[in-house]
Amino acid sequence: MAGIVYLVGAGPGNYKLLTLRGKEVLSRAEVVIYDHLADSRLLKFAPAEAEFIYAGKKAQQHTLTQEEINSLLIRKAKENKTVVRLKGGDPFVFGRGGEEAHSLSAAHILFEIVPGITSAIAVPAYAGIPVTERGTASSFAVVTGHESPDKTTSSIRWEKLSTAVDTLIFLMGVKNLSYITEKLIANGRAPETPAALIRWGTKAEQKTLITTLENASCTAKRYDLKPPAIFLVGSVVNFNKQISWFENKPLFGETILITRTSVPASDLTDLLEDQGARCIELPTIQIMEPADAYASLQTAICHIDSYDWIVFTSINGVHAFFTQLKKQHRDSRALGHAKFAVIGAATKTALSQYGITADIIPGRYCAEELVEVMRPHIKKDCRILIPRARDARPYLPEQLSKIAAVVDVAEAYRTTAAVENKSKLIALLQSKTVTMITFTSSSTVENLILLLGEQKSLLSDITLACIGPITASTCRAYGLAPIITADTYTMDGLAKKIKEWKWVTHEV
Repeated sequence: MAGIVYLVGAGPGNYKLLTLRGKEVLSRAEVVIYDHLADSRLLKFAPAEAEFIYAGKKAQQHTLTQEEINSLLIRKAKENKTVVRLKGGDPFVFGRGGEEAHSLSAAHILFEIVPGITSAIAVPAYAGIPVTERGTASSFAVVTGHESPDKTTSSIRWEKLSTAVDTLIFLMGVKNLSYITEKLIANGRAPETPAALIRWGTKAEQKTLITTLENASCTAKRYDLKPPAIFLVGSVVNFNKQISWFENKPLFGETILITRTSVPASDLTDLLEDQGARCIELPTIQIMEPADAYASLQTAICHIDSYDWIVFTSINGVHAFFTQLKKQHRDSRALGHAKFAVIGAATKTALSQYGITADIIPGRYCAEELVEVMRPHIKKDCRILIPRARDARPYLPEQLSKIAAVVDVAEAYRTTAAVENKSKLIALLQSKTVTMITFTSSSTVENLILLLGEQKSLLSDITLACIGPITASTCRAYGLAPIITADTYTMDGLAKKIKEWKWVTHEV
């Protein structure tokens, strides 16, 4: 029995504009065949064990021919696989989805079309240009900017198209821009008609150039405009002045390097991207199992009944502890006698996932504040367990030892430099595209310095943003001058402080 193929429109560029149906079918894909214009983060919606095949096509650069892609879809479906063909935009708007559907139909393969938001309407919207507007434009047309090279004559009826439609939207037309503008003007479109060129629309890299029909080609050359971009002609372009919104976001134009590990990094990325920033996640640390292979943590869990307090200082510590608890065939019920203290709202949330509410969380998310808040609640005969990273600051156990009978530190994980990211990190900084780097712990600073080695000078012109004073102090210890330090030591607090800094320094 053959499987099924889903021809899925990935949307115009911003991965969050994928449809719910698209995300649903991706979540059960066994094979994903994806295009150049599909954001790589879309692939995270598919199971990690799925087979991923790149079939991208740029101008003059085809990884696979269309015929090879058609054959690949059929072959994988005949292996009884659930196949997702992920295509930029909408599969049926210059996406050659019709050709793929014909091939599947001819091979008697079950398939489904999952429409996507086409860049023809989404990209202008992100540039503050409505393709229709009452009193200005009551019609629009979407036109290919590069017809098939096999055609001997154009199938575009320029003499009709040029003046019959209020708004003209050309997709994939950068290379043929001179030809397009000449045809439109020659067939009656006014040379002074407002026009827009929009590159990487809906993404943080978006660039909008406002011009006129007669000057469009010169404008593209002056700014060295490269695909992917759309070309829009019509009076609606004038609305860009009043309702441009995406490129007016507070952090638009900032390229921010996120140095934390994946899940917490994604939380910060979402917050910053919502404000218009382009974020690049490149962890400088990786979380590893402790050097003692959890021996000290397992020993502590064996004697868990003896502890009055359990203190967590990070999400990683929480998850490592409960993973080892489960391996001893125990769960949260074994902890009913203990009280819990945590540093940070994220750590509190992680603990709650195991059915436990923290008894203490300090107002300021640092060890110094936690000690002071815990002090009235700790008796001389208290026993305290702290599952945490091997190289964490000694302040917390040292200070708690002064007011409790026993403080045991169990190594729950360790952080090491993400050496596999070294070459990419250096190349990125050398490219001068990064405008800001965020640090969410001292270890992210220490390991960035380790990865850079003698090339620390690459940081000289980059704004450094720290989650709190301890991390900022670590920066200074390495001769770095952090510009931004969050007042509230959370991802939300850091994102808020970055936004405030941009407002003050750049008068957004």
